[in-house]
Amino acid sequence: MEWERNRAIGAPFLTTDRAPTAALLPHLPLPDLPPPPREPHASPLTDHALGKPPAPHPPADFATAVSFLSHPLTMPSPLFLIGFFTSAGKMKIVEEPNTFGLNNPFLPQTNRLLPKMAPSPTSGPAHLFRLAGKCFSFVESTYKYEFCPFHNVTQHEQTFRWNAYSGILGIWHEWEIYNNTFVGMWMREGDSCETKNRETKVLLICGKNNKLAHVSEPSTCVYSLTFETPLACHPHSLLVYPTLTEVLRRKWDEAEQSLYDELITEQGYKKLLKEIFEEAGLLRATEEKEIEKKNKKLKSLEFESVEKCNKEYKKLSKEIKRLKDLLTQHGIVYERNSAENTSAEHIIHNVVTAKPSVLNGSKAHEHLRGDTGIWNDTF
Repeated sequence: MEWERNRAIGAPFLTTDRAPTAALLPHLPLPDLPPPPREPHASPLTDHALGKPPAPHPPADFATAVSFLSHPLTMPSPLFLIGFFTSAGKMKIVEEPNTFGLNNPFLPQTNRLLPKMAPSPTSGPAHLFRLAGKCFSFVESTYKYEFCPFHNVTQHEQTFRWNAYSGILGIWHEWEIYNNTFVGMWMREGDSCETKNRETKVLLICGKNNKLAHVSEPSTCVYSLTFETPLACHPHSLLVYPTLTEVLRRKWDEAEQSLYDELITEQGYKKLLKEIFEEAGLLRATEEKEIEKKNKKLKSLEFESVEKCNKEYKKLSKEIKRLKDLLTQHGIVYERNSAENTSAEHIIHNVVTAKPSVLNGSKAHEHLRGDTGIWNDTF
């Protein structure tokens, strides 16, 4: 037989009438199962009676495995095979929380990135305001950076991992001013990074096109971006003084004069400039100063004395009388609102129908300014 010839030459026990997987089974542990029933012509007694030599038996372990594969009636179920092959070692099940969170790529960007604060109002050179509402991207290694002037800076990891990082590196906060010139934009209060928040400084340099040219991280959680723009090419394009109002320019001139006359020190001069820049909205004041400003505004609405209150009351009464005369002059009816306990009088939008003084005259001369009523053409 073929398996005897293979055995003689040292080949594996693989025959053409057997399943091809039988050659792999001698390497696997098989259970001790009873051999399958033999067919009548395969019995040793029958073979001896017919004068045939009995067929030699293959090894027990191999014969058992091959017999299961060659007899479909005794073939074990797939569940048995799975349980048998996995019984050699324990299977460890790792439970990973299915928290896609803010990095789910199927969520809109507004839901993925949640800023901690609103960006500061747009300020600085007016010709840079055209950059507001636009975003510029830059890809380095496996990260994509997006810079939106006067809004924020974001970072997105370019990977197929389910928990790829996507976060905010800073929100528009204030300008970086050096030597009375706008140098860059500070983006602060980004995502948390250990014990502090991420922040980014965007340097503005001259370039042919508006583009994000370079990204680096000089220190942990502090990023540096270089933005090229033709709007920064003119030598006077980033000066601070022209962006101020006339009142703030006058304050700056007075500070310069005081420094020249040695009435204040260099440190005092810088302090005055910082206050001017904060008042202009170029620098963001500290929380304490903002609270102090709000308190000053509230105090300005209060009357310091009864005399000042009476003075303001007389001024308002005079203004109300002037408005009444103006309404009467134009024929607009007004009446007191009884639902409110105030001295203010509310205008009724019913307008008195104007009558022409001269029938044959032009109505264009008779129409009163501010009269929105409909002319009565029936005489």
